[in-house]
Amino acid sequence: MDWYSIVKFLHVVSAILWVGGGFTLMVLAMRADRAGNIEGMLQAMRATGELGNRFFAPMSMLTLAFGLIMCWFWVGFSDLWILIGLAGYATTFCIGMFIFKPTADRMAGMIAKDGVTPAALAEGQRILNGARIDYSVMLVIIADMVLKPTLNDITILGCMALVLTTGIALALGGTRRLVPSAA
Repeated sequence: MDWYSIVKFLHVVSAILWVGGGFTLMVLAMRADRAGNIEGMLQAMRATGELGNRFFAPMSMLTLAFGLIMCWFWVGFSDLWILIGLAGYATTFCIGMFIFKPTADRMAGMIAKDGVTPAALAEGQRILNGARIDYSVMLVIIADMVLKPTLNDITILGCMALVLTTGIALALGGTRRLVPSAA
């Protein structure tokens, strides 16, 4: 076994943990949201907040670090698929830092102060909408890493654009407003 294979293995494992873990929490939150299960949605949001800095951020950083090591020593930084992957990573990192983290902190503060209010639930909806965009970006990154498109792969690039557009449309589309129960 060579060093490249070891680094690639570590890159893939950290990506699976990062993307898969977050995707699982997003699915749980969306299922709870669709069922009108406010407590289930809040539980998924709490778990996301608790794991954000302790698990997801380190896994995303390891994914990036192992990817950069592979590029630096073996692959280079000039191929289109590498540039798309780095742009995708930067996008999802920014969504995490500038949407997920402050929105989750704001929501937690609102709940601590006033309990579960419509305003706090609206913050949860913002997180879910951000997750739709984030995971469309991650799906593009995964396809990009596997398919390694060039400028000649118009169909693949078009499908990637369609996935991003769909994620944005789902995020901006009408969402149901959850309202806390009167009990």
